[in-house]
Amino acid sequence: MKKLLAEFLGTFWLVFGGCGSAIFAAYNIGFVGVSIAFGLTVLSGAYAFGHISGGHFNPAVSVGLLCGGRFKASELAGYVIAQVLGAIAAGGALYLIASGKAGFDISAGFATNGYGEHSPNGYSMLSALIAETLLTAFFLIVIMGATDKRAPQGFAPIAIGLALTLIHLISIPVTNTSVNPARSTGVALFQGGWALSELWLFWVAPIIGGAIGGIIYKTFLEKE
Repeated sequence: MKKLLAEFLGTFWLVFGGCGSAIFAAYNIGFVGVSIAFGLTVLSGAYAFGHISGGHFNPAVSVGLLCGGRFKASELAGYVIAQVLGAIAAGGALYLIASGKAGFDISAGFATNGYGEHSPNGYSMLSALIAETLLTAFFLIVIMGATDKRAPQGFAPIAIGLALTLIHLISIPVTNTSVNPARSTGVALFQGGWALSELWLFWVAPIIGGAIGGIIYKTFLEKE
């Protein structure tokens, strides 16, 4: 239960901090600031909860670590449920705060992910699939490399947080950046409409990417 609570809280922190920066402060900090905010949530969350649950905060990371031989299949369902519930709780908290401002319009986006006409810069569904799959695969490679026993100890959260920052710098213009099905679900449920109709992509692509990244590291980079 401590592991599941850690995953719930860590995912809540990621969605509340990352999506919250996009909802409340993007007009001041821009997409660079939002990218940094997402990186900081993972960095701080990993230090706070990583020693308890491993600090996944992301179903794609859990699947990737499973495929990479770093996670037990028996724990996968519990982790994913805790992550999704944490993301939904964060989405609810953000909605309550945002709706307290006159003129709030949730249809404007609510930090949701999308493609085509709902991509920030109009990128197609294929572009979104490629970006989300590729970036999640590399995210898993960074995570597994940074947490490898051969890597410098104690610095993994920094590398992982910076990797997530870079991922957002690359892909916010494409999809508003998911690489995390829980993060996408947590805000899409409150935005509704088109966000829910496009949510499938932000489950399929990150999960496939995470699995690919985990398999690549285990097969070609893990010490035998």
